[in-house]
Amino acid sequence: MFKKVLIANRGEIAVRIIRTCRELGIKTVAVYSTADRDSLHVYLADESVCIGGPQPSQSYLNVPAIIAAAELTGADAVHPGYGFLSENPGFAEICQACGIKFIGPSPETMLLMGDKAKAREVAKKAGVPVVPGSGVVKTVQEALREAERIGFPVLVKAAHGGGGRGMRLIESARDAETQIATAMAEAEAAFGSGEVYVEKFVENPRHIEVQVIADSKGNVFTLFERECSLQRRHQKVVEEAPSPFVTPELRRELSKAAASIARYINYEGAGTVEFLVDGKGNFYFIEMNTRIQVEHPVTEMVTSKDLIAQQIAAAAGEELDFSQVKLNGHAVEFRITCEDYRSGFRPVPGKVEKLLLPGGFGVRVDTHLYEGYKVPVYYDSLLAKLVVWGETREEALKRAKRALSEFVIKGDLKTTIPFHLKLLENELFLRGEIDTKTLEDKILPEIT
Repeated sequence: MFKKVLIANRGEIAVRIIRTCRELGIKTVAVYSTADRDSLHVYLADESVCIGGPQPSQSYLNVPAIIAAAELTGADAVHPGYGFLSENPGFAEICQACGIKFIGPSPETMLLMGDKAKAREVAKKAGVPVVPGSGVVKTVQEALREAERIGFPVLVKAAHGGGGRGMRLIESARDAETQIATAMAEAEAAFGSGEVYVEKFVENPRHIEVQVIADSKGNVFTLFERECSLQRRHQKVVEEAPSPFVTPELRRELSKAAASIARYINYEGAGTVEFLVDGKGNFYFIEMNTRIQVEHPVTEMVTSKDLIAQQIAAAAGEELDFSQVKLNGHAVEFRITCEDYRSGFRPVPGKVEKLLLPGGFGVRVDTHLYEGYKVPVYYDSLLAKLVVWGETREEALKRAKRALSEFVIKGDLKTTIPFHLKLLENELFLRGEIDTKTLEDKILPEIT
């Protein structure tokens, strides 16, 4: 097992990793920007190193500074969390060259699955259905030809990134050229590459993902599915496990498909295989995230397994065993962000003057907040994740309403707690009758 792990991240995920490392008897190193000097992960870690200025490019994406911090403190492993460098094969390769274990898959695997067009080819070879689409295209005219070949409506997606950036839904040829050019420009700005691919738009799909974890001994396990359809601008807002739509038969098929892809690429570590599922239960591979997900706690709640601990164990060469894990109950995660939902979810960071966290049976809060903390303006708006568990979905949602009513974050910032409380009064959500457009098209117009 590792002696010291450097966490190349910030916020709630850095706190989450530090806590698991402490339980495993592993020393931790926090890296931080000048804007995060007073962040909770800095206080909780055994050691901390400032790695640069407030902008991510100066700090959390500053590979030389992070490697130097690892060498300075004698860290023998790096956990990247999610976001930032978590899916950067170049960073993983440099860690490897410096004799520092990257807690995640190999650089080769990350490079393969990070290219969405290549990942589609992997899925095909593994016998998993994919949405009809193109390979990587580099010019607007080439993308336009592919869109016309596939047939509108289509989605144009960045080939080397995610999170909704570099993505456009194009419904007809009328404005296709402009939309494609915009998508390419966004992709270039966000990921350093304007390459995109084109795929057929699946009408009213659900976004269902399967948690995969594998070790270096060839063992591949799937830990059921998560429902991630409630999105705005392609960003997840609420996630739950299991999906209220997925039947036991479909669950087996999705799990089999996810495991087939992981085995085909000799995957190692924690990862997520994402699918679009239509109303008839037909599913299509869309991408694989080669890291821990923001929403991993819902899987932990229904399996009673610490995925961060298992991730670390796999990286340390230990053999994993999930053969006896059973699906237990229902869990829902609500992302609490510093945004004003009445103003198009405009970010409104500020100082936390008062903080009261909910508790009780079946309630978990992952956060880096404390009273007096000033939320920086430079990073993602995620403040906390409220995760609730119940024996049934109905029980979990009732518990969520109680927990959210207790959750207090006061100051000169705004949060999405009021939004989530209104969401829990919406009949479509309560019945689980959702797809990837339900929030934007049907729910938000009612509650804003």
